[in-house]
Amino acid sequence: MIRADEEAAVTTEAADAFEADLLARVLDTLLREDAYGLRSRARTVRRADGEWLRVVLTDGGGVLLPVEPDGFQCEIRVRRPARLLAEEEPGGAAPRAAAGPAAGLGARSDFPPAAGPASRSDSPPAAGRAARPGTPPAAGPVAPASTPPGAGRGASPCAGRGASPGAHPAVAPPRVVALTTLDAVLARLRHAADPDDRGLYDAFAVECRRTLDAMRLHADIRPRVVERLVADYGGEPAERWAGVRGSLAYDTLAAFRDHPVYPTGRARLALSDAEQRSHAPEFHPSFRLRWAALPREAVAGDTARLPGWWPTPGALGLPGGLDDSHLAFPVHPLSAPRMLGIGLRATHLTDQTHLADDAWLDVRPTLSMRTVAVTDDPLTHLKLPLATATLGARNRRTIKPGTLADGDAGQRLTEAVLAREPRVAGGVLLADEGTYLHAGHEFLATLVRRYPPGLDGCQVVPLAALLSPAPGTGLIVDTLADHYYRGDLFALLDAYLTLLFDVHTTLFAYGVALESHQQNTSLVLDTEHGRPRVRLLLKDHDGPRVHPARLADAVGGDEAARLLGGFDDHRILTDGDGPVADVFATITVHLCAGALAFELARLGRAPLDTLLRLIRDRLAEAIDRLDRLWDHRLSAPGAPGAPGAVLRALVLDADRLPVKAMVTAGSLFTKQRSGAADINKYYVTGPNYLLPGLRLPARGR
Repeated sequence: MIRADEEAAVTTEAADAFEADLLARVLDTLLREDAYGLRSRARTVRRADGEWLRVVLTDGGGVLLPVEPDGFQCEIRVRRPARLLAEEEPGGAAPRAAAGPAAGLGARSDFPPAAGPASRSDSPPAAGRAARPGTPPAAGPVAPASTPPGAGRGASPCAGRGASPGAHPAVAPPRVVALTTLDAVLARLRHAADPDDRGLYDAFAVECRRTLDAMRLHADIRPRVVERLVADYGGEPAERWAGVRGSLAYDTLAAFRDHPVYPTGRARLALSDAEQRSHAPEFHPSFRLRWAALPREAVAGDTARLPGWWPTPGALGLPGGLDDSHLAFPVHPLSAPRMLGIGLRATHLTDQTHLADDAWLDVRPTLSMRTVAVTDDPLTHLKLPLATATLGARNRRTIKPGTLADGDAGQRLTEAVLAREPRVAGGVLLADEGTYLHAGHEFLATLVRRYPPGLDGCQVVPLAALLSPAPGTGLIVDTLADHYYRGDLFALLDAYLTLLFDVHTTLFAYGVALESHQQNTSLVLDTEHGRPRVRLLLKDHDGPRVHPARLADAVGGDEAARLLGGFDDHRILTDGDGPVADVFATITVHLCAGALAFELARLGRAPLDTLLRLIRDRLAEAIDRLDRLWDHRLSAPGAPGAPGAVLRALVLDADRLPVKAMVTAGSLFTKQRSGAADINKYYVTGPNYLLPGLRLPARGR
């Protein structure tokens, strides 16, 4: 169809390194999530330089993407350097209209459908593995998702396809344009979307451009920010950046990194550059909060649990007569007065609320930005509504009041499970999220998060910062391994993975899976009796999945009902193990283990197969320990099966694993179009890279 030399016919201007990297990650994500059917509707074209996917767009024109084997949540990724070949008529005319398969560019699927099987047998449809919206059904038979057609485990996902006699009717070779810049590729792929979806696609394109701007800015400012961190915290992170206060320096380094699976994670929509310079974690700024006095009767929450330094309206410069009738309420500077005013009007509190003129309370942003650390009380963080969205246009950083109750209930549930399991309880620390205030609106809410005492001599490192470059040379994880494990990176990873899987398999045995991803989990390192000690610090307890029947089987029906009674979000409680296993796979396995392994391999720290074997072995051992511990526990008739067997079937030995489709659900489609009940728990499927004998590229990612 296309000669090997035709790509050079026309080429757009070259992208710089930042643009090339972002373009590759965006295209990887669109392929992984099968957005607009870019995989399921594609046909394979084999060329001298490798394999390409050819897709017909809604305007009838064809585009080709170069692909190569991958393995981290998808069989393929875009071959580097990323580019898109756009077909044109000879002479540059518009592409011919095509009428489906008759045009010779049929919709036969050459890959397993990205949606995989319909949901797990015990998962409700809301689990989200449905066919992609706006994707025409593929013609012809489709192989089961668990077995990629034409390949055993490890075979190239494109091997043996695209070259069969008669597969491609003879047509005059079209002229092609090689698109290599972000704008050019996004403009052409706009025609992959249905017309009704192009408004959201255009918004995602803006998100991409904002991310590119952020990448260039971050590269420019990072050396100066690191100099400030060294000046403020010391030049040896593993020795000097101690305690919860020191974790803010790690948060700052993590803010310069990309999200493991969401390509535009650096974009903060609706915030100006000046607003971000003054309030975003990568700049490590300090600022003061605004405060409003709300009528006490309008505010829900246990005010007796507020910190002793909590101000009165009078202390904020407001009339002293308000102290008895009103409560001081913190407001992020970026949310006052606009977001505050919206919330007050919606709750009819405008005339009864007083906004203090002067800001009060010095804080610094954490990695999440909307959560700030109190400078004079490092163990206290305040989570505040913020007028932005990250990780998708619909991932707004407001605080719905129900999530505050969910966080409190999630913490109490996790504490109750750990109290029954001393084998792992000593390795887990929980942030206290039982103190909060709200006035019945997502713009009028605050969480007062308290960290456990006794961490001043510990390194408290969010998982998101582990692979950040350290001041000087090496990575943060290297400095930790040097300090605690005499430079043995594998010893540190071994200890971490052993604890990670012991904790989360134990929780699964009670029917619980936590949304404890890289931002919500910190590695806590210190020494005890002359030996390194590893613990996990968990926060943001509001988004678990819980199987009530399994919990009731483990703790009794009455206790389970008590523990689950405080949840506000009905989606948290499931009717089977499937949704719980989905969170275990996508969070604990993919983000907390697999993402680290693939990146460490790409950085040359260790062979990928060695790292993945370590993950599989530690997960298998944790499941084996679970079997031994639960064998003697008697289950009631009709209770769920043994938790270890479920984890083996749905995670460890499954042919395919769920994969978050965050761009699809969070940016490209409305919930009505995607069918996502929860945009953060909407899945496609991908290969299980933990299976023994699976052939993966040695490069990592």
